Amino acid sequence: MYGLLLALFLTSFPMISYAQIAHNDASDDASQEIVSSLLGDEPQENEEPVKKSKTVEEAKDSRGIFSFMNFSFGDKKKEKTATENAEALVEIQKSAEAGDVDSQITLGYLYLYGDGKVKPDYQKSFHYYSMAAAQNDKVGINNLGILYYSGIGVEKDTLKASEQFEKAAKLGNSEAAVNLAFIYLTGSSKVAKNSQYAMELFEQAATAGNNTAKFMTGYAYYRGFIFDKDLRKAFELMKQAATSQYDDAEYILARMYLQGEGTTKNYGQAVKYYTLAANQGNVNAMTELGDILVAGTIYNKNLYKAHILFNVAAVRGAEKAAQKRDLLETALKIEEFLQAQAEAEAYVEKPSEITTYIQQTFGSNIRGYIDEAMPVNNYQIRK
Repeated sequence: MYGLLLALFLTSFPMISYAQIAHNDASDDASQEIVSSLLGDEPQENEEPVKKSKTVEEAKDSRGIFSFMNFSFGDKKKEKTATENAEALVEIQKSAEAGDVDSQITLGYLYLYGDGKVKPDYQKSFHYYSMAAAQNDKVGINNLGILYYSGIGVEKDTLKASEQFEKAAKLGNSEAAVNLAFIYLTGSSKVAKNSQYAMELFEQAATAGNNTAKFMTGYAYYRGFIFDKDLRKAFELMKQAATSQYDDAEYILARMYLQGEGTTKNYGQAVKYYTLAANQGNVNAMTELGDILVAGTIYNKNLYKAHILFNVAAVRGAEKAAQKRDLLETALKIEEFLQAQAEAEAYVEKPSEITTYIQQTFGSNIRGYIDEAMPVNNYQIRK
């Protein structure tokens, strides 16, 4: 159901510094300004890989746990020099063969994707990552695990992948802990499903500052999955994940403010986070914000802006959004209606870096793993 293929990391740090792109809390007035910013103020060539080994592009298109490969890269200067200067490449290769881990990681990346004068060679990529892993480098171990998981440069082997992730996680690689957690959360023919261990891994990674893990741990506390339900813990973790600009965290946080779950009710904050999520293309946020603007009971009524939200959400397949949009047509003046249609057609979602990363790596609905594991008689948040 959810396409996945693990993301490879060349450093032990997150791809981006999420703390540097944090949102600031806003007042109700500022929240209204955010709504305006969303909707407008006016009505207005390459060696053959080993047998059964996939290419990077084939791996991206596969349907497993993880659906995308994305390498962050540590030493850009070394990479650029290697790809532009043949002599420099030879020196890096000598350094790698002599045991320099950074050079091994650099060559693992270069031979995976190819760049400049370096052509892709998946077996060489596997070779250099294996060398880094053999030196107990937590980044090399994690990346080697992903090659095993993806079947690139080596025959696909989920068990070997999970063993590498386990090693890297124990060395403090939070990305490896998250990778392993998703494997145990979903299970495979070689790795039995273990939700308890999966959540322990997520909690470990969350404590280390991983925002994907913060969201999954917070949502587990929110639903009472494995952990006892604890809305205050859920709120704190969800707010941290939302501060990293992950759209689904913003959406869940908005609901928590709206319903007073784990925090006091704050309709201005609810609208703020619904709007932030909607700006990123979160369809649930669009429709629920639209409902609020139509009702006008907890926030200023704005049928024009609600029409745009429902129209955009309808195009993206939101249930009942088209019906709600159509019901609003008669409530708008003809010039408002035409302008609302034009604005909806011109709408372009702007997902943040972390939203794009999570969606491309683990799927568009990662909380769905927890929702589907819950007993059928438990309340499930709308997908």
